[in-house]
Amino acid sequence: MQAKKMHNDKGTFMRLDKFLADMGAGSRSDLKSAIRKKRVTVNGEIVRDSSMAVTENDTVTLDGVTVLYETMQYFLMNKPAGVITATEDKRMETVLDLLPLPHRTDLFPVGRLDRDTEGLLLITNDGDLNHRLLSPKHHVDKTYFAKIDGEVTPDDVQKFASGIYIDDDEGPAFKALPADLKILSAGNGVSEIEVTLQEGKYHEVKRLFKAVGKRVTYLRRISMGPLRLDETLASGECRKLSPGEIEALQNVQ
Repeated sequence: MQAKKMHNDKGTFMRLDKFLADMGAGSRSDLKSAIRKKRVTVNGEIVRDSSMAVTENDTVTLDGVTVLYETMQYFLMNKPAGVITATEDKRMETVLDLLPLPHRTDLFPVGRLDRDTEGLLLITNDGDLNHRLLSPKHHVDKTYFAKIDGEVTPDDVQKFASGIYIDDDEGPAFKALPADLKILSAGNGVSEIEVTLQEGKYHEVKRLFKAVGKRVTYLRRISMGPLRLDETLASGECRKLSPGEIEALQNVQ
């Protein structure tokens, strides 16, 4: 059957095997084999030509499972401890390993959370959004919940608000931007707090508390700009962002 009879009128043309490969359905060579073996349909009809022209508006299935083509993808993850924020690693599990398949092959995490830090992580292939959220000139708020070994005091709150000078063995010395520290509870030598930063220096939350003589024992990011952690997501789970969440992030200036 001619390709012109199989595709919709609107959309960007691409090869069928590229359509499937872009969405992480397999390698180009494996997908060509699957197409030859009649495992792929386009708009309800079996096809055997991997070079067939399709668009993102066509309905494509592989082994009966519909593969949607999305130029941009946005995932909200509740990152678990023990998983690294990276696109790939030969030895350790990465956050991309936790994403449901199929998904785009060009996804990356926006910023990073330490291996032992949990909570909100945005994963996308939107480079412009990544730049806006991470660029120092935009000062996007990032809020964390933390458990602290030590009693956090109003004096600590004032020090955070003034900007703490950090000079330790974890990197170059710097003066942190003012941070909003809220004491949720404090007593018996332990505290629970929320802290909002506008930058993302290496181990910054841990280093800020170290600078005031205390130690972070648990850390979870709960918001980034307008995006908040979905508390219905179990540790390690993720979901696609809603249109409203995407719009709110796109409006970050």
